[in-house]
Amino acid sequence: MKAVLISILLLVTVVFYADAQKTEGEITYERVFHWTRVYSRLSYMSQEEKDRMKLTWGNDDESKQEMLLIFNDKQSYYSYPKVETLSEGGYSWTKEEFKSYRDYENGKMTDLIAMLGKTYLIEDSLQTFNWKVMNKIKEVAGYMCMMAVTEDTVKGQKITAWFADNIPVSGGPQLFGGLPGMILELDVNDGDIVTTAKEVKFRPVTEEELAIPKKLKGRKINHAKYQELMSTHIRDSIKAHRNPFWSIPY
Repeated sequence: MKAVLISILLLVTVVFYADAQKTEGEITYERVFHWTRVYSRLSYMSQEEKDRMKLTWGNDDESKQEMLLIFNDKQSYYSYPKVETLSEGGYSWTKEEFKSYRDYENGKMTDLIAMLGKTYLIEDSLQTFNWKVMNKIKEVAGYMCMMAVTEDTVKGQKITAWFADNIPVSGGPQLFGGLPGMILELDVNDGDIVTTAKEVKFRPVTEEELAIPKKLKGRKINHAKYQELMSTHIRDSIKAHRNPFWSIPY
């Protein structure tokens, strides 16, 4: 009887340890962007222009980008895997500033985002999303995920997330989170942009990896001002028959 009890205690310890390990590590995402789909949603473009664009580019309209999320149960950091210069067709450019820090323990967010020709430092309390969990599941990166939907009312986007409740951290890619599990796939407007986890690696995460640098350079604003800037820019761009998403994140 004593041996059986010891075996049960060891099993419980192993299970608890395994679950604990799922609260820190890193996730590599692939972000796939279909820009002709974005253009097809612009109200000022004629159907003829949209059809011509699809005919010209066909299925060769996607761009891919790797992103990295480092996390534990208290904090997370999401950005490019490393700062580097991209090169394509003889042209080269540096990735625009995009860093997202989340402090789950204290309910705070810090984002460094390049947009509208400037770099903004957005500091505020963690934002809540009006998620609706749906009765659908699918596998992403080896994890069974549940579906949840919400809406970005400023950009007019439908947001679909697939989250793994056995990774009990309320984080995710592209500024989204707040679900009872890690978001492993994020779909904007039914495929315009899809950010999908390609590798989930659990490991000890150091404080330095998640620490916000003391000298983040950017114009400081809060989340409400950030939303106001985007809303005004989108309205003015559509009025001027310009694609607003050339200068703000989609």
